[in-house]
Amino acid sequence: MWNKKYRYTMAASSVVAALTVNFAAAQPASTSAVQAYPTKPIRLILPAGPGGGSDVPARILTQALTDGLGWRFVIDNRPGASGRIGTEFAAKAPADGYALLLGSATPNAVLQSVVPNLPYDTLRDFAPVSLVATSDFTLVAHPSLPVKTVQDLITLAKNKPGQIFFASVGNISGAHVTGELLKQLAKINLVHVPYKSPGAAMVAILSGEVSLYFGSGPSVMPHAKTGKLRLIATAGKKRSRMFPDLPTVGDTVPGHEAALWYGVLAPIATPKDIITRLNTAIVTAGKTQKVIDQLAAVAMESVNNSPEEFTTFIKAEIAKWGKVVKASGTPIE
Repeated sequence: MWNKKYRYTMAASSVVAALTVNFAAAQPASTSAVQAYPTKPIRLILPAGPGGGSDVPARILTQALTDGLGWRFVIDNRPGASGRIGTEFAAKAPADGYALLLGSATPNAVLQSVVPNLPYDTLRDFAPVSLVATSDFTLVAHPSLPVKTVQDLITLAKNKPGQIFFASVGNISGAHVTGELLKQLAKINLVHVPYKSPGAAMVAILSGEVSLYFGSGPSVMPHAKTGKLRLIATAGKKRSRMFPDLPTVGDTVPGHEAALWYGVLAPIATPKDIITRLNTAIVTAGKTQKVIDQLAAVAMESVNNSPEEFTTFIKAEIAKWGKVVKASGTPIE
């Protein structure tokens, strides 16, 4: 729950956060210009609507930076076109450290790897600052599907090729490419059914219209507890803190690993000293127990790195998902 001393005012597609706490001890020793930064509110652009998945890490991060440094933020939601609209807007923003992007896997890696004539280039137009959080997908099945493990699913799919359907929130969305990766590595034929929203995909799996879905942990947990969905596995590199007894898909299918991720990027010409200042602040905030616990409560893990490490990470994500999507034969719009 947000502290009542923070007052948010929603206007159009933005949420203005008036945050005013000081913590001078966290200021790194640097040039006077860097030490003075920021002297006005920082706009954090989210290429998704209010209430979307990126809102959670955005608010946790901005509150932590406010508590620690007294920074002020404007959270600017700019949804549309699977993140393309907000990301393009951020790429063209002034490179002064006062316009940042909360990037994520779909617009900054998946789309980047396969969409022709994209109006931005993640590595050409942005300076990566740091990862903020990751969240594993969770594979669930409708109870009518006679599988309890990933191996059960593989065996059934090989006996019934093209007869098992899995949902996603749209072509080349995270849930879609995670399912495609499973298909390719396990050499099985599952049929992808795209829906227009997470809500529509959830209705489809709950009704039995489709049999499988890679969803977020918080979205599937209530239905798993009531028996309306069956937990099969998580898609992360290691077991989920939310589902510690659940194996990963990679335990059965080596090489399968997929997660939602969120990280801060700045327009490419942003001064390096400002990038360093931002990275230090974000990494410091991400290591606090409060942030770790807040993210864990929504099945996210606090993950931070250097600008160079984040750049290497994004390059690997672009290469990985480009191969998966191209091998899937999915038409690109």
